[in-house]
Amino acid sequence: MRHLKHTAKLGRNCGHRKALLVNLACSILEHEQVKTTVTRAKEVRILVDKLITLGKAGTPHARRLAAARMKINTEAGKLQSKKMVLDKLFSDLAQRYATRNGGYTRIIRIGHRIGDAAEACLIQLVEAAPAAEEAKAE
Repeated sequence: MRHLKHTAKLGRNCGHRKALLVNLACSILEHEQVKTTVTRAKEVRILVDKLITLGKAGTPHARRLAAARMKINTEAGKLQSKKMVLDKLFSDLAQRYATRNGGYTRIIRIGHRIGDAAEACLIQLVEAAPAAEEAKAE
């Protein structure tokens, strides 16, 4: 029985699931919206909200905790652009959500995928930047 177990397994083992969620969270923070499945979006929303809350704290300790959650200290993390995402988190996103007390993401369902009929959605940050809103309007 899976009573009181709230983590979705996503059809992966523990390490693969954690890597998937961290990379998806970094993509959301970098691009401000990502197209994925509903189950993945619901799981990654938890991680993104916690990272933005750490960014709002702005202390060096919070920065180290966020870097640890984003797996920046690993070799793969150094090769990717995760450090730029961390800087964006603590500068731009922290200022944008300074007065907001949570609920930094929204999930918009967009139907089913063509290939496997999985329920697809768009997960995006609320209060998008002005550049993102202009690009969406065009």
